[in-house]
Amino acid sequence: MTDLDDTVVAASRPVTATAPFEDLDDTVVGSGNAGPRERAALVDPPPAPKLPETLHYRFRIGEHSEAIALDVPAYLGRRPASPRIQTGVVPRLVVVPSPQQEVSSTHLEVRQLGASVIVTDLKSTNGSVVVVPGSAPRKLRQGESVVVSPGTLVDIGDGNIVEILPMQRLVPRAALPPQVPEVEGQS
Repeated sequence: MTDLDDTVVAASRPVTATAPFEDLDDTVVGSGNAGPRERAALVDPPPAPKLPETLHYRFRIGEHSEAIALDVPAYLGRRPASPRIQTGVVPRLVVVPSPQQEVSSTHLEVRQLGASVIVTDLKSTNGSVVVVPGSAPRKLRQGESVVVSPGTLVDIGDGNIVEILPMQRLVPRAALPPQVPEVEGQS
């Protein structure tokens, strides 16, 4: 009679706070004729740890400005300030010109939440007008939030048009090659 019990028992793994529901079932069933070497080959190696997602939407103000990643929420305005009560990460403060004073001090919040971009009028005096591709322009009420898609334009006044850009993978600075320092007097 052949022994068909080829269950391989792996060392127990502690449940961590980062992965409390990970699959802990390590039972491997093989043929009854497998020897120790074949049994070892049947056990799958542990999965590689997942790296944090580095895809972020971006936005820019005006056609020729540099894109700003939404890796943290952004507060836009003449003299933007962080909220008095801070929760989570510190927002990026983006100053926009407003010679006619049409843009409030802290006018608009742009944030990425999962796979969505949310634009919130921060109780601005003159409002924010959102133009989603294929839709009519919509003026946000003070404090109103709306989910937007890439290609959306948000007019916050004084010619400041915020354009929501598609997701892009961000490369951590540590992964970039080191910059070669310029040496004065050489060309």
